[in-house]
Amino acid sequence: MKSLSIVAASVMMSVAYAAEVPEVLNYLPQNQFVKGATTVVVPPKELDKYVAIVEKAAQKDPEWFKEHSKKSAPGIPLPYDPKLGLTEEQYKEYLALWEKREFKAVEPVVLQLKEAGKGFWSIVTVGGAHPITTLKYDAAKDVFVSPNGTLERLEDVDADKHSILGAWTGHEWKFSEETSLGSTKENFAIGKTGDGKFGLLVYRMQEVSSEGTRLYDKSLVIRFPMGAAGILKPEELQLQQPRR
Repeated sequence: MKSLSIVAASVMMSVAYAAEVPEVLNYLPQNQFVKGATTVVVPPKELDKYVAIVEKAAQKDPEWFKEHSKKSAPGIPLPYDPKLGLTEEQYKEYLALWEKREFKAVEPVVLQLKEAGKGFWSIVTVGGAHPITTLKYDAAKDVFVSPNGTLERLEDVDADKHSILGAWTGHEWKFSEETSLGSTKENFAIGKTGDGKFGLLVYRMQEVSSEGTRLYDKSLVIRFPMGAAGILKPEELQLQQPRR
């Protein structure tokens, strides 16, 4: 795995002047290298037995389960119902275990918010998060432009503490297109955790054929320390010479 110093040194920074960072992007400092990591959320193993029970209930009555799933937002535990196959005590234990989920770092990344032309901004990423680098924020229109098209602004994020990423707030954009060949969906969000300690970048892109075959599915969650704690120090940016 590459060290952060090597990763950071591979990003070239050229600054002509410092324009004001758009408010929706001010979770990252302009023209600074910020350390972060791609992450996954890992629930406790003990949760698996309850998930298996709920999955069995879903298979038994898929129509009911489909309707019941609409009662909570994606990524949030379903409200209790005896038809889930859990007793009330089991459901309480399920919720308690869900609260013990943890963020696990997968790969270190370096982020840099910079101008990408007059009125445009990009978040340059190195270390496993390339899709985010392809996005360009158009400050005048409040949209992101990707190779697929334009991501339009959605309602601001105000996630519940029970959501898969925990409590967090931020801003989100979405591109959606359907053609005779299939459908493409692309989402990007930026924000911070409820305690204000970490920033978040959330990205997902899906492509599905007209026959329903999933052609592409890429999800990324990047967490980075907010403020000075996330900025790489000069000594961390020095390129380490390989040993001979």
